[in-house]
Amino acid sequence: MDFSIGIGPNVRKSPYFDATVRDGVRGFSVYNHMFLPTHYGDPEAEYDRLINGAAMWDVAAQRQVELTGPDAVRLAQYLTPRDLSGVKIGQGKYVPLCDHEGWLINDPVLLKLEEDRYWLSVADSDIHLWAAAISATKGWDVQVKEPDVAPLAIQGPLAQNVAEALFGDLARRLKFFGFEETELDGIPLLLARSGWSKQGGFELYLMDAARGSELWDKVKAAGAPFGIGPGAPNDTERLESGLISYGADMRWQDRRATPYEMGLGAMVDLDAGHDFIGRAALERWATQPPARRRTGLVLNGRPPLANQPVPVTCEGREAGFMSELAFSPRLGETIGVGLVHTEALDSGKPLAVEVEGVSYTAQAHDLPFIA
Repeated sequence: MDFSIGIGPNVRKSPYFDATVRDGVRGFSVYNHMFLPTHYGDPEAEYDRLINGAAMWDVAAQRQVELTGPDAVRLAQYLTPRDLSGVKIGQGKYVPLCDHEGWLINDPVLLKLEEDRYWLSVADSDIHLWAAAISATKGWDVQVKEPDVAPLAIQGPLAQNVAEALFGDLARRLKFFGFEETELDGIPLLLARSGWSKQGGFELYLMDAARGSELWDKVKAAGAPFGIGPGAPNDTERLESGLISYGADMRWQDRRATPYEMGLGAMVDLDAGHDFIGRAALERWATQPPARRRTGLVLNGRPPLANQPVPVTCEGREAGFMSELAFSPRLGETIGVGLVHTEALDSGKPLAVEVEGVSYTAQAHDLPFIA
């Protein structure tokens, strides 16, 4: 059965939307109230470009939440349990955000642009509303807004070649999660060595939405000698690499997970001395093993791909869920990722995953599958 998604005013178009349509986009999802391309009709070729070449992605749905003002650093630090005291201008840092009960509510990359100006490059939840409400409640002197910024990603082992063709020495000297404000033929942007893959790459944070198609075409032209092609954040590669997909990886029943369950416990800095949202709850959880653990799963057989979480059982009893699965060309196996009860994982007993009413045996596997 075929479905369509209506193009209406409640869901925003990316500055690259027209360029992606022109280049053959075949599917969208809705992410942060925006259309996010999902594929261009040839998933195998898109995967191959990411693993072996260069891919360009419209990731404008990766929205920015800007914190500006004398109390910007105060608010940024209060939002995350990760210590930000050592972050320098031009440096990004992956940070968990928690609510007052210690549940994970986003996992953005924080970028420090100035001493009193930060961006949170957020996953799929309304963090600008959360940050604005926290700031107002505290009475802090900080402005919270969503700036006119739209990231375009270049990912893959040849992404470096493409970035050097566009930006020269700047692309060579940036360190991982480093960034610098620059321009490309007058197009204002911020160039960052980052991206939602383990294959290496860059993100171009466009700061003038009217020039989206122009930037897309410049990247496409510079990447042509390296076989660049359009794509989208790749679910198979992210499973192989153990990357978290916020929301998707905890979308089951109460849709909640702690940083400790998600493998982010090392980013909870309880000894740093500053206060942050959820501190009391995280201090309690830190004293005991997590009830569940995010784990990889290797399935026996070739089940159909599931677009919703499916149950994981141990000896016939509920033991958690698997959030996503895919066939890995590099491993030659069907793999998935899920949140599974620690007791079941530590028991050594066989696990099973139910997909479309059929049970498949599975073995737990450390993440990432491929380092």
